[in-house]
Amino acid sequence: MKLLNKGLAALTVAAALSGCASIGKGVAEAFLEKQQAADTRLCEIWGKPINGLAPYLDNQHGKMKVLMIHGVGNHLPGYSTEFVEKLARELDLPVMASRYKNIGLTDRFNQGKNLGNLRISRLLNKDQHRELLFYELAWSAITAKQKDVLAYDNSGEYSFRRAEVNDLMKKFSNDTGPDPIIYLGESREDILVSFAQAFCWMTKSNWDKLPDDATQACSFNDDSDISNLVNDHYAFVSHSLGSRITIDGMQRIASFINNRDADFRDAVKLKEIPIYMLSNQLPMLQLGLKLPEVSNQQAAYCRPEGAKYAGRILTKMSLVAFSDPNDLLSYAIPHGFVDKYLDSRLCIDVTNININVAKIFDAFGLGKLANPLDAHVGYDKDDRVVALIAKGLGNNNTSKIVKERCRWVETID
Repeated sequence: MKLLNKGLAALTVAAALSGCASIGKGVAEAFLEKQQAADTRLCEIWGKPINGLAPYLDNQHGKMKVLMIHGVGNHLPGYSTEFVEKLARELDLPVMASRYKNIGLTDRFNQGKNLGNLRISRLLNKDQHRELLFYELAWSAITAKQKDVLAYDNSGEYSFRRAEVNDLMKKFSNDTGPDPIIYLGESREDILVSFAQAFCWMTKSNWDKLPDDATQACSFNDDSDISNLVNDHYAFVSHSLGSRITIDGMQRIASFINNRDADFRDAVKLKEIPIYMLSNQLPMLQLGLKLPEVSNQQAAYCRPEGAKYAGRILTKMSLVAFSDPNDLLSYAIPHGFVDKYLDSRLCIDVTNININVAKIFDAFGLGKLANPLDAHVGYDKDDRVVALIAKGLGNNNTSKIVKERCRWVETID
């Protein structure tokens, strides 16, 4: 009888504990669901109005062309697919070419080099009178071979000794960590040539004349580029290290543009090109780099009354810098950075966007918590980011989600 009573008591305690655990689990799930439902992630913007891509889709004489440049880590062609599809929905471009075009990039002076892949998508509206050409640059083939030196660390000989999560983190680190180091070494020139080749193909004419499934070098010296430069509109979307590559690539183009004919130079000088920088890292990646050839002279080059206005490279380059404060590898662009560290001839202005792309949770009274990895890679999946790129800010096209969810402080000269 005593044994029976003890058994019943044990079952009663077990049931009670099980019930408490179930209740505790239910409370925790409800708590987290409540935090997820109430999306209070911040979106704060300091800068001038942003045009976005939408106003340039109705250009009857030219095309809207967007080039995406990835950051660290191995990227296969198609890495931008989710972003492209979200962008197409936001811009109401439901029609797409049945196949992509792929161009193997190489160096004009050494066509045995593999400088990555350029994948082009064609997006249109129902009537097919609004068109966007989206160029996706995958340059990571340039650094992949050098990262083979760390391949042994990913093998079973070493990886099985790690805890599972730590092993995943180490493999991620081995894939992404070396790229900024490699970029500062001998491969820097190849990566910048890859960017220049991608931009060169952007300046070519329409979809039908682009090569497909071919490795081919592009030349800015082709006279057919001039009409396209005059009529087409261009924009860049970059992520992390890709932002540094884009700026350095444009500064490199600036260094040799005077060797081109006057028509080419004049066409480029009239362009206004925005860069939408996701997880901006320009301040960190400036460390160890030389100052540009021309700096602290923006007024002289960029104002019509300036003494060197004729020597500018572009009319304007707008840097729209997206940074999640919980992204450990992202930085806003501080006052004075452009004047000191970026080429004055690019005529750069800055809009800083402080935005939570990763969700923030209350860790049961221990403090606020956000996943730093989500905060680094989540920009191109965020509806507010896509809406700002697609339709801008401070204009009649501005998306409802931006008006409702973002606080804008307009800046003036």
